[in-house]
Amino acid sequence: MMHILLEEVLDLGRIEKGAKCSVSGCGKEAVRSLPIDKVRSTGLKVAVGEKRAYLCKDHYKEYKKKTKKDKKLEKWRFSV
Repeated sequence: MMHILLEEVLDLGRIEKGAKCSVSGCGKEAVRSLPIDKVRSTGLKVAVGEKRAYLCKDHYKEYKKKTKKDKKLEKWRFSV
C-alpha cells in the first residue's frame, strides 16, 4: 500500500511557503498575491522585475482602501 503525503499532492504556492511582503522596507509575512501593475497603480512601492506582488496584512488593507472607489465605479458601469 502506498502512502502519499498531503504536501506531495498539493502544490503549495509562494504564500504558503513563507513569501515576504514585496513593499520596499517591509519584511512581514505575505497574506495575498496580486498582479504587480494593480499594486503599483495604488502608489505602493514594490520591486521591479516581478509579475506578482505579495502583500502583508497591513499593506493589503491599504491596497483595498485605495482601490475601493475604482471597484465601486466598475460595479456601477457593468450593472447598467
